[in-house]
Amino acid sequence: MTAARSRILLMAGVLIAALAAVLLVMIPSASKSKLIVIITPSLDNPFFGQEALGAEERARALGYETLKFSHGDDAYKQSELIDTAIARNAAAIILDNAGADASVAAVMRAKSAGVPVFLIDREISARGAATVQIVSNNYQGATLGALAFAGALTERGNYLELVGRESDTNAKIRSRGFHDILDQYPALNMVSRQSANWDQAQAFSVTQSVLQAHRDIKGVIAGNDTMALGAIAALESAGRADVTVVGFDGSNDARDAILSGKMRATVLQPARRQAQFAVDLADRFLKTGTTGRPEKLLMDCFLIERANAAQLKDFALASRPASPRTN
Repeated sequence: MTAARSRILLMAGVLIAALAAVLLVMIPSASKSKLIVIITPSLDNPFFGQEALGAEERARALGYETLKFSHGDDAYKQSELIDTAIARNAAAIILDNAGADASVAAVMRAKSAGVPVFLIDREISARGAATVQIVSNNYQGATLGALAFAGALTERGNYLELVGRESDTNAKIRSRGFHDILDQYPALNMVSRQSANWDQAQAFSVTQSVLQAHRDIKGVIAGNDTMALGAIAALESAGRADVTVVGFDGSNDARDAILSGKMRATVLQPARRQAQFAVDLADRFLKTGTTGRPEKLLMDCFLIERANAAQLKDFALASRPASPRTN
């Protein structure tokens, strides 16, 4: 073999190696598995269960394998699950996180390991860690619920507010949205504001106690449907069918309560659509290196009352699909 021929073969080898390196950079999914890991606070809670199911169905339809986990709102467990996803060489993580501040380090760790994280439902307190943050417009939804609540009470009377977990950003935003409307009506009087931690049994207990202290209560507004249903159970046990109840989430149980006259309204946040859209964006990112969208995306909420409750199923309103917008 001549020296010239050796040099040509060497240069060709260098060019092939360089081209391969470029392709690996341009196509992030080339070195990844076809595994998408889905992590939510719970798989039993209807809202989080539908998130996980929606993400799983969409990912499998796109040809991915899936693993589903729940962190139980425990940031330490969430951190372990993210490490598991990294160790399993996940292509992407779909995450409903365990705390705005407590989740940042784990999300950053995944990013550093080359595993993009797509947040749904709850945002975190840092930008640039997650690839995308898709959240419901909780403030807008809360104002819808508050307006329906005030109207049902004819803008007067004593009421109880049931708040979600105080450390949860969504709980704070929803409560602020409620009060930015309700505080405009001087004849509406909040006699108690208590956290029931998104839990039905705690909401039952809190409502029972408040009913004993304030027998003239006219309404209960709750940060989620699970707490609203706990309040309804307490009201039923006390024989109080005259109290107006408004929830938030758009669950099937809330739909049934509205149709039976036990609940005045709920606010639908599109859990399945958020999760499916997150998977769509993950798929696009893995194939092209970009989502084509800003990091923060909002989905508007919709008021569910007796007139449209029958169209609600699995956190989706058939006649009015939600569409994301940027913020």
